[in-house]
Amino acid sequence: MSKKELASYIDHTQLKPEATTDQVRQLCHEANTYGFAAVCVAPVYVALAKEALGESSEVRIATVVGFPLGYQHHKVKFLETHQAIADGATEIDVVMNISAFKSGDYKAVENELSDLANFCHLKEAELKVIIETALLTPAEIEKACELCVAAGADYVKTSTGFSTRGASLEDIELMRGVLPPHMKIKASGGIKTFVQAEALIKAGADRLGCSASIQIINHE
Repeated sequence: MSKKELASYIDHTQLKPEATTDQVRQLCHEANTYGFAAVCVAPVYVALAKEALGESSEVRIATVVGFPLGYQHHKVKFLETHQAIADGATEIDVVMNISAFKSGDYKAVENELSDLANFCHLKEAELKVIIETALLTPAEIEKACELCVAAGADYVKTSTGFSTRGASLEDIELMRGVLPPHMKIKASGGIKTFVQAEALIKAGADRLGCSASIQIINHE
């Protein structure tokens, strides 16, 4: 896989709480330079990212909702999503309500994700659902994938990068095995090398969330 091909899979990510406006601008400059699929920034920086990328940029803008724990009230998540899209986001990475899921309240999880997916699609945006695989058993990963499909989400995403581990090959292989072909997968968290990134793509990932994107591309 060439550098250019790999770049087209990457969401160039800056979600550290100490991130500065200058770092967000630099992130956007790098995304334009390398041809990354998207930038992923904190909600407060979506409008800045749109301005920094420029009108002619093909780089998409992703942001996070209900991040990183997922247990915000569904109305708050909806408001976050509405504001993010109004500010220029075209992709929403929402954390599933893991607490409700673990409690067996699958209908509440599905209903929340369905409402968000419908709104995103109305606004010509995509919804990625972070299921936080580090906190789930294989059987729970399968069930979470089923709920994402039923809700009409566009992607299932492995991780926030803020839990005990990020994406693994086993996660991606399991998810790809249970998801229908039209459902995409985003692997994120702990991706540090070109070899690791390429392996995740071969296993079935359609996007990679990376903060070490340039080092990965340049094999550093």
